[in-house]
Amino acid sequence: MIAMDFMVGLPKTLGKFGSIWVVVDRLTKSPHFIPIRIDYDAQQLAKVYVKEIVKLHEVALSIISDRGWLEAGDVKPLGVDLVKDAQDKVRNIQAKLLAAQSRKKKYAAHKVRDMTFHTREKVFLKVSPMKGVMRFGKKGKLSPQYIGQFEILDCVGPVTYRLALPPNLVGVYPVFHVFKLNRYHGDGDYIIKWDSVLLDKDLQYEEEPVAILDRDVRKLRTKEIKSVKVQWKHHPIEEANWEIEKDM
Repeated sequence: MIAMDFMVGLPKTLGKFGSIWVVVDRLTKSPHFIPIRIDYDAQQLAKVYVKEIVKLHEVALSIISDRGWLEAGDVKPLGVDLVKDAQDKVRNIQAKLLAAQSRKKKYAAHKVRDMTFHTREKVFLKVSPMKGVMRFGKKGKLSPQYIGQFEILDCVGPVTYRLALPPNLVGVYPVFHVFKLNRYHGDGDYIIKWDSVLLDKDLQYEEEPVAILDRDVRKLRTKEIKSVKVQWKHHPIEEANWEIEKDM
């Protein structure tokens, strides 16, 4: 049994690949990251599916013999059934991929329309963990964090604004895209004091663990994997997540 998802709208590679097809074997938890193009048709996706997935995972098939009571003409070749089944799955995958791309475009357009700011308005500025210390499994689980509020000095472009930053952030370029800005919505859990974290010029900071809430040991064949449930600084306890103990 497999699970799958798509990452679309990525920068294109030299091979014109702008999307990634993520396929995970739910038994072994082993992932496959397959570069694809959004314009692939069913036949092209079927070839990718067979090349990248079928060749690596043995497919259990019942053996049908033509030595029984059935006429030879009633026996369908296994290969035809396998290819037809793969093509049906690929058509479904292609439809989901196009739907995912459509949702992404609609979401991005809607978000830009809703994020118009005015001069002298005060906004929060999005900060993010440093990529060098991002551990496997943690990305995407912790909610975005913001610092502020900072006053908007002027509109530099259709989607960029210049902010009035404090002296402590003198090394940070003061012009930001609207996706880095946010209004206050009444929930202060995602807001941190800008002077309580060490920020670099890219507004990145290092996540700090403050407590270990639980421990667990999972056995994988002859190997034991020790995990800990970690609560992170500036994040509510509901966002505590599991990390490999040796990575902490």
